Amino acid sequence: MYNAAVSKKQTHPTGISGCPECNGSGWIRLVKDGIAGVQRCDCFRQARVERLIVNARIPSRYTHCELKNFDLNEKLTTKSIEFAKLAAEAFVDEFPSSTPIGLLFMGPQGVGKTHLAVGIIKALMKRKAVPCMFRAFPELLKEIQMSYSPISESSELFLLAPVLETDVLVLDELGSQTPSTWVKDTVSYVLNHRYSENKVTIFTTNYLDGEDPMSTRKGVFYSLRDRIGDQMRSRLYEMCKTIVMAGNDFRQNIMDAEYRQFKKGR
Repeated sequence: MYNAAVSKKQTHPTGISGCPECNGSGWIRLVKDGIAGVQRCDCFRQARVERLIVNARIPSRYTHCELKNFDLNEKLTTKSIEFAKLAAEAFVDEFPSSTPIGLLFMGPQGVGKTHLAVGIIKALMKRKAVPCMFRAFPELLKEIQMSYSPISESSELFLLAPVLETDVLVLDELGSQTPSTWVKDTVSYVLNHRYSENKVTIFTTNYLDGEDPMSTRKGVFYSLRDRIGDQMRSRLYEMCKTIVMAGNDFRQNIMDAEYRQFKKGR
């Protein structure tokens, strides 16, 4: 971007402090076709991406997650996991689409749902400077409960505001909380607001649409519909493309391999 009309005076630095090209102003002076002007320094975009990543609240456990390092292990990867990675890459390439639609990654723990979800928003922030946010649903609910004031609901609205307004939201572990009326109401509020405002949401859940013996809790079978209610599951069909990931628990297989190596070395 070249601009000959920008004032020489910068009210505050917008780039990276100490940048040798712009001295932290975010602008580089130059002459084009005999006209003096300014253009954005490369450090301005870098600084913005860094701010976006910090504000996205990605937990340290997942800061390494990128689409490019999502490992398709030949022995453990299924066709559904290969498809999930392709869908994640296509989502980034095509964003923003004419019809705002998110993704719902469904499958057992350890197949890479959260890795792909984080990889998507990191790619969107780095490649397209899209404001994104990551929230684990159980932790979000806990924060709301701990901050709740019986006198005012302002604390709840304050915590939910970034979740409601960010351009792309990852809502991790949907359905993992006991499906009380309050939990279902909170899910409903978040989903309905983002749906109404055409905000894109990426969900992960360990629950499938049918009863899954792999996700039993003390002999009780649950589906995602059981956990969030019929109305909200219907809303998800409108908001998201469903990606079912079937496979082995990568983390458990890695731990088992490390244990076998440890035993072998003893």
